[in-house]
Amino acid sequence: MIKPVGFLGHPRGLAFLFGSELWERFSYYGMRALLVLYMVEHLLTPERLTGALGLAELKRALEALSGPLPPQPFASQIYGLYTGLVYLTPVLGGVVADRLLGRTRTIAIGAAMMVAGHFMMADERLFLVALLLIAFGCGAFKPNVSTQVGELYASGDGRRDRAYSIFYVGINIGAFLAPLVCGTLGEKYGWHYGFVAAGIGMGVGLATYLSGRAFLPPDALPRGAAAAAADPRLKRALFCIALLFLPSTLFWAAFEQQGNTIALWAATSTDRGVGISGWRAEIPVTWFQAFNPLMIFLLTPPLVALWARLAAQGREPSTLRKLSIGCIGVAMSYGVMALAAYWSAGARASWLWLLAYFVVITLAELHFSPIALSLVSRLAPEGARAALMGAWFGSMFLGNLAAGWLGGFWSSMPTQQFFLLMAALGIVGAAILEAARRPLAFLT
Repeated sequence: MIKPVGFLGHPRGLAFLFGSELWERFSYYGMRALLVLYMVEHLLTPERLTGALGLAELKRALEALSGPLPPQPFASQIYGLYTGLVYLTPVLGGVVADRLLGRTRTIAIGAAMMVAGHFMMADERLFLVALLLIAFGCGAFKPNVSTQVGELYASGDGRRDRAYSIFYVGINIGAFLAPLVCGTLGEKYGWHYGFVAAGIGMGVGLATYLSGRAFLPPDALPRGAAAAAADPRLKRALFCIALLFLPSTLFWAAFEQQGNTIALWAATSTDRGVGISGWRAEIPVTWFQAFNPLMIFLLTPPLVALWARLAAQGREPSTLRKLSIGCIGVAMSYGVMALAAYWSAGARASWLWLLAYFVVITLAELHFSPIALSLVSRLAPEGARAALMGAWFGSMFLGNLAAGWLGGFWSSMPTQQFFLLMAALGIVGAAILEAARRPLAFLT
């Protein structure tokens, strides 16, 4: 691990990982803010569908499984497949880093793939090829950057959880800027301008990472699979991940509606008008994707301070309890949206309902996502860290896949019932976590 302190009381390497992840998330969320709208309003129209390589064939394959797919359900399924693949490929990326190339080279290759993929999005003929490049590049990049954060610290270093919270702020700075920049360019000037902006951001992320190599943890020598498997810590980590896998999947299935059905709600069912002293404007649809990261900035400091005060009193929630609170928070956020659908009674609902939704779901996210990343990093033994981080991202793969499949019901299910279904996912996830408290009592 790297000992010198130089970034908010942490090793300097954290600053470079923070910056790299910031720009990678800028590119990812910039493209994601446009993806469903781009497909529904542009790419999946009959005259353009056949122009994209492999897209008509994919539609036929999905229709063979689920029946006819109008543009919105088809777009939701593509969204789910893509975002799911983004979280499945880290399993491969972790194994490649742990066994073959090391983390640094794997991260650099993955970043370069994403740069190419984002620029290829500007050519609609290469749409599916671009999505595959971005997904596999993300698989090489994401688990290894997350693992390198943990490797900056010695075992038992109390700064590790705080480091992941700082790292999470970097993620959300990128996620906040992305809809404002890429979303505005895409909506106002043309979809492809937004996609190119995402590619430029990823190029900055790659340059940031390469410039900080001297401050990053050295790659460990590849460790034999048999040696890693014999480590008893690996068995405990796998047991923990197995018990938490389903709650995580349910959490992300509900959470990832933000870029899918919530974006459609903002476009078609929300009064986006803002008026002050006679001046009136309309909030662009993609800007709502910036609400969640904005709430991360606003809510992380007081939440971390609250946990610190509770820790001093011996009352800080355990890791498992924080995860459970996160699932309950997701359920509450969709309860807010169910109320919005009920009170609006078919009319356009105030954008303030979406603001309330994002406040609640962000608090849920802060109790779940960074805490889970820190947990996996803490439990995983050397030689299997990136692979186990990739395995954890596998739960996000299933969650995103489920999010896309569930999003296909948006057009056919009453809106209030759809939101209540999302709330039920969070409640079930929390119930499973509470049931797992005894076998996972070692998690503090």
